[in-house]
Amino acid sequence: QVQLVESGGGLVQPGGSLRLSCKASGFTLEYYAIGWFRQAPGKEREGVVCISSGDSSTYYADSVKGRFTISRDNAKNTVYLQMNSLKPEDTAVYYCATVRDRCMVVAGIVGYYWGQGTQVTVSS
Repeated sequence: QVQLVESGGGLVQPGGSLRLSCKASGFTLEYYAIGWFRQAPGKEREGVVCISSGDSSTYYADSVKGRFTISRDNAKNTVYLQMNSLKPEDTAVYYCATVRDRCMVVAGIVGYYWGQGTQVTVSS
């Protein structure tokens, strides 16, 4: 029924760019706040960025602000994460999820329905 599918991950050199996609099925994305999370081996999953429902306000973790951009394409029922100026510390599995709580405090966002994740590796 409710499904989110991430795509677009891969191997990129430091300073490079990737665009991740989060495609929704079984519900309409524009009515939900959507977060991107990431998890590196041995580390806790952390919120990276969140886009609210309604006015689609965006909020970013300090570690990615100015480098990452989240956006919606409601006609395609898809949320994107454009990642520029990638650093080795960005290496992680990236997940999108519906967010139950408020977007404003990115460190505190909590996922509800999750995608399967897509691997991003930043290495020379």
